Amino acid sequence: MLRSHIKWLIPAALAFGGFGLNVQSASAQATYDTYEFTANYKTSVELQPYLPEQNIVRATITGESTDALYGLTKFTSNTYGQTEPRGANTFTRFNSDPTTFGIQDKVLGDIYYGDGPNQLFGLANDSAEINPIEGTIRGGGTITITGGTGMFQNTTGRIDFTQEDRLGPPGAPTEGNAVLKFSLKTPRAVPEPTATTALVGVGVLGAGVLLRKHRRKATCN
Repeated sequence: MLRSHIKWLIPAALAFGGFGLNVQSASAQATYDTYEFTANYKTSVELQPYLPEQNIVRATITGESTDALYGLTKFTSNTYGQTEPRGANTFTRFNSDPTTFGIQDKVLGDIYYGDGPNQLFGLANDSAEINPIEGTIRGGGTITITGGTGMFQNTTGRIDFTQEDRLGPPGAPTEGNAVLKFSLKTPRAVPEPTATTALVGVGVLGAGVLLRKHRRKATCN
């Protein structure tokens, strides 16, 4: 009888041992790929009046890069902004969310892209100061990444940036340069069931068959 017990316990042990290995493997894969890199973009800034009585504007910033990684060679940023005087200068706070400025409208956003499938989506929170004496616009802030496509599907993270532009003629876009520091985290896909999973199924099936045989013999005896 002891030998009979051992026979059906062996496949059961294999089954549960295999199950443990599979869980450990899946857990090890539940990690992230991280991407840290810096890119330089030539930029063009357009500011359009939106709600003049509240000093609110709409900003559209576009950029092109020759050194951005992963095909993210272009970006378009759309935000709302609210201006206020600071001496001879003008300070503007920008945000993709209109409720930041107490208005109801659609949420805008950023997109980073190129000619390939990789894209990033984000929400901007930044500011800039116009110095008419120097003829400059200097600013910076953070873009919170909300997702993406291609290798950046389900990506989270942030982009920190600084930007400096030269004021153009009235009514013309302002040209400049921006330095973007990307800090991204993308979840790795959990692997498909492997041969270990099949081993679990075979082990459990074998244990069940031997257990039924053992019970049948015990009933007959």
